[in-house]
Amino acid sequence: MSPTSVAEHRKRVAELVGLMPVLQLPLDECLGLVLAADVIAPLPLPPFDNSAMDGYAVRAADLAGELPVRLRVADDIPAGRTELNALEPGTVQRIMTGAPVPPGADAVVQVEWTDGATDTVTINRAVVPGQNIRTGGDDVRKGDAVLAAGTVLRPSTLGLASALGLPELPVRRRPHVLVLSTGSELVEPGTPLRPGQIYESNGMMLASSVRDAGCVATQLRFVPDDVEAFHQALRPYLGAVDVIVTSGGVSAGAYEVVKDALADHDVQFTKVAMQPGGPQGSGRYEGVPVLSLPGNPVSAQVSFEVFVRPALLASMGHPRPERPTARAAITSGLTSPAGKTQFRRGLHDPSSGQVVTPVGGPGSHLLSALALSNCLIEVPEDVTELAAGSEVVVRYLQ
Repeated sequence: MSPTSVAEHRKRVAELVGLMPVLQLPLDECLGLVLAADVIAPLPLPPFDNSAMDGYAVRAADLAGELPVRLRVADDIPAGRTELNALEPGTVQRIMTGAPVPPGADAVVQVEWTDGATDTVTINRAVVPGQNIRTGGDDVRKGDAVLAAGTVLRPSTLGLASALGLPELPVRRRPHVLVLSTGSELVEPGTPLRPGQIYESNGMMLASSVRDAGCVATQLRFVPDDVEAFHQALRPYLGAVDVIVTSGGVSAGAYEVVKDALADHDVQFTKVAMQPGGPQGSGRYEGVPVLSLPGNPVSAQVSFEVFVRPALLASMGHPRPERPTARAAITSGLTSPAGKTQFRRGLHDPSSGQVVTPVGGPGSHLLSALALSNCLIEVPEDVTELAAGSEVVVRYLQ
């Protein structure tokens, strides 16, 4: 059977995960989520004419003659005042920034142009009508479409929603992902290693990657290479999670527990034409989408970046679920196996003239090289050798 292409497997994973449901969530839970419907302004911004300065609300005509002029301070208007007295000709009202402009006033003199008095103020400079006044609706008019569906909610967009008096927004919720690491050889960091044991790293790396993508992660560790133990470990989470991500147990060896446990379920195991990360599984376990990644740490993380992360972001409605990419020249030559898309680790520095430096070799166990990298160098499946200076696509990891 011919291996599956990277593009084909990406499409299968994306379709398997699908879109998350839409919820109305409080603003303080929406950061990083995607708006599911247009937001129409229920009121104008500013909602009323207000002062852009600390100073004095005036009639501009009262300052049209010889200056300086002395005028009686008839009232004080702090921000938040709701009842206003009309401004009579020949008087001023002291006003604070953001406070509503009183009826009859058509300008504000900033306090620096006065002597700052509270009874009778001396004004040294004239103003024109409208000066230092923020007009109601100057920023947003009532009925404006201020945020479009598909907007990724940032602090500024949430600030706008709050300014419009909206306590919550319709968003696609974060998927809850169960990250499961299998392997009888795995032990918890901090405990002594016995011969043949290694510290578990994939679960930590993948759960962190899930959270970094803005999703919710639950980490289930140290499931031994036993089919019944695998099923028992998963059962409590069915119905509570949206996606299950496993690592390990999907190759062609004798103790591939994930493959053995899911053989009678709707999960398909395949070889993807890529390096690292060829063995992959995808399907449903008791109705829950399952994405089974290889066990070697670099294979698992590269598989997450290529297949899982974009699918999770797409499930939340992100308009751009892919990592940003760029084109750069490699600083040293590379070889790649025929018929496979290779993802090498690299350091890309745009300030150095759009070049990328490969880090480490192609081995799927070289975790330190991955940790030192900020991008993946993508070598197409029809390319077996690249000379130094060749242009490649880099996929950012940060």
